[in-house]
Amino acid sequence: MEGTPIPMQTPPAADETAQLNLAIGGMTCAACVVHVEQALRTAPGVVAVSVNLATERASVSYHPDQSDLADLRRAVEDYGYRIDGVAGEEQDAAAELSRLSRTAEIGYYRRRCALALTAGLLLFLGSFHPLPWTSWLQSWAYYPWLLWALATPVQFWAGWPFYRSGLAALRHGAANMHTLIALGSSVAYGYSAALVVLGTLAPAVLAAGGIGGGLYFDTAALIIGLILLGRYLEARARGQASAAIRRLMNLQPPLARIMRAGQEVELPAAAVPVGAIVVVRPGEQIPVDGEITEGWSAVDEAMLTGESMPVDKRPGLPVYAATLNGAGFFQFRATRVGADTALAQIIRLVEEAQGSKVPIQRLADRVSAIFVPAVGAVAVAAALFWLFLGPEPQLTYALLTLVAVLIIACPCALGLATPTALIVGAGRGAERGILLRSAPALEIAHRVDTVALDKTGTLTAGRPAVTDIVPAAELPDRDGAAAELLRQAAALEQGSEHPLGRAIVAAAATRGLTPAMAADFQALPGRGVTATIDGQPALLGRPDWLTAQGIDLSGLTAAVDQLTAAGKTAVALAVNGQAAGVIALADALKPEALAGVAQLQARGLSATMLTGDNRRAAQFIADQLGLDRVDAELLPGDKAAAIGRLQAEGRTVAMVGDGINDAPALAAANVGMAMGGGADAAMAAADITLMNGDLRGVSAALALSRRTMRTIRQNLFWAFFYNTLLIPVAAGALYPVFAAAGGVPAGLEFFFGDRGFLNPILAALAMAFSSVTVVSNSLRLRRAAV
Repeated sequence: MEGTPIPMQTPPAADETAQLNLAIGGMTCAACVVHVEQALRTAPGVVAVSVNLATERASVSYHPDQSDLADLRRAVEDYGYRIDGVAGEEQDAAAELSRLSRTAEIGYYRRRCALALTAGLLLFLGSFHPLPWTSWLQSWAYYPWLLWALATPVQFWAGWPFYRSGLAALRHGAANMHTLIALGSSVAYGYSAALVVLGTLAPAVLAAGGIGGGLYFDTAALIIGLILLGRYLEARARGQASAAIRRLMNLQPPLARIMRAGQEVELPAAAVPVGAIVVVRPGEQIPVDGEITEGWSAVDEAMLTGESMPVDKRPGLPVYAATLNGAGFFQFRATRVGADTALAQIIRLVEEAQGSKVPIQRLADRVSAIFVPAVGAVAVAAALFWLFLGPEPQLTYALLTLVAVLIIACPCALGLATPTALIVGAGRGAERGILLRSAPALEIAHRVDTVALDKTGTLTAGRPAVTDIVPAAELPDRDGAAAELLRQAAALEQGSEHPLGRAIVAAAATRGLTPAMAADFQALPGRGVTATIDGQPALLGRPDWLTAQGIDLSGLTAAVDQLTAAGKTAVALAVNGQAAGVIALADALKPEALAGVAQLQARGLSATMLTGDNRRAAQFIADQLGLDRVDAELLPGDKAAAIGRLQAEGRTVAMVGDGINDAPALAAANVGMAMGGGADAAMAAADITLMNGDLRGVSAALALSRRTMRTIRQNLFWAFFYNTLLIPVAAGALYPVFAAAGGVPAGLEFFFGDRGFLNPILAALAMAFSSVTVVSNSLRLRRAAV
């Protein structure tokens, strides 16, 4: 079925709010989301803000007469973050693909991670496992200063991103993941630096203060290195999450050939003017949207609709950018170019869906905003407890506890749990021709228990077709008589704009019949048409009208009654005052409608039909499909009211439709689904668009929703479980357990030392890989069967 591009939104007037979609840099955790939202709200004229961690985008509604981009940029930078760009601005496609694949970010973390891990490993070996070829350094009085020198570039170059963002947040009385990392690593680094200075310049002070324990430069360096490693792996995984968008962008051909002064001229696809005649050869991709003016072909539109079968194209039919031409040659007139093409609008819609929030994510963001300062309080309390009540050396164990709690409690995984699943889920849907206009619809869709279906255009093809040809009983050679009946009827309907007339002409053409010559044509609205064919007067129209004109249809009455009972429309033909026969037309079921309804019912969903058609025709279709419930002869407002009645019964309703008259019901439903071949108004009112117009896509969309929400719940469980389990361990909860057991078992000393306090290096490792685990779990949606 032909897909229809999603309508573009009209820009706001000057006195209304404007919308900006900003690329935000420097965010690391769910607390960052809250801080960026707070920062943007401090700018004058800002009405609403929504920030997404996984896409690193901020959607801002503001009054352009009170604020501008510069104001927003200053507000964000004051909080330690940055604005990297504005969606919708003209930009190089390669640069946008690089942003989506996170090429620069991956390189940034790779360089700093390499330095930090290399230096951290050397510090670790140099502190606890002297290397044979450097053993002479161990006896050098200034050896600790060498360790300090090696740790310093790690702390202040590799770790600079943590200081830049973390300290900026503290200036506003807030804290984020970077604040915790900066504080934790700085405590280990600063404590070790103090020991080096005092050990060299005032060793008596150390002895008098009872301060013992080794240096923790290796701990500070490895904390930074391991977290940078986690950020590097996370950036790679998040780049994979945007694979669907990148594949769509890569489909756009860079060049087009247009006709200019009778010659073919090659130019960039983005520069093709509207109205230009574009030439497409066999096997080429179509560069822009348009309408065929000459030639024919079969076009693979799988990238647009998810439909694997090529679509036949002929003059007058639309073609879309990035779809693949088959063996034919054709020319078309460009109608939509650049950001107006169906492909560009699909990309925009997918990005908007990926960047929006589900209610459960907003809860996670609020929890994280409270969680970070709460963890800081827990870390300080634990450190004070062990400082005054812990075993000797008390300061050392207090330090280890403080650093471990600060590092392990970073809520990065919590912030990524929801948006990464949404990114992958929305991208997977786009690949299947399922366009999600908002994330909340995805969350609601998994609770749907009732699907309301429009009839015309959704369950049926939306256009009448000839189903039966019944010649008058007294005519011999019924096959030949049927062909002659259709040929004569087509003669009367040539040039007709009425859907039934066009269907009759099309049926004659399909059978290779040449209509008779007609003259003196006259249309009588609501009744039929009259004309002279082959020199004889003829009438074609409603059977009761022909009867009123004195035509004897008694021999066809049974056939008319039978066809009408089946929900079909019967038209009768009379030639030279004699009944010639009856032709039946009906809006036939789509081939995939039966399978689509069966899939819904197999999932335990209730399916009902809402239609403006007459009750007899509606019931006939419903009986064929086995629908549970039918509401017929409904006006557009009646359909919305019917949705309300279903919701009043406690049902969560998805409405599926394609026409302008379905728009109120689509808006009223819990989830509105528009068929891709339908009216723009229907798709504008819907939450989900099925680009290929296939009813089986409804079941696929609901399945995708369930898979995505299950992944989100898994991610949130592991993120909360991880913090709930490990924060007490980092705070020293295992000390009394190991003390009662007589000490830390052999083989666990590296993890818990000799007293049961968690090694801060392991805290950094666990924190870093918790984020990678969440993102990797989300990536499994790319293989989801929907």
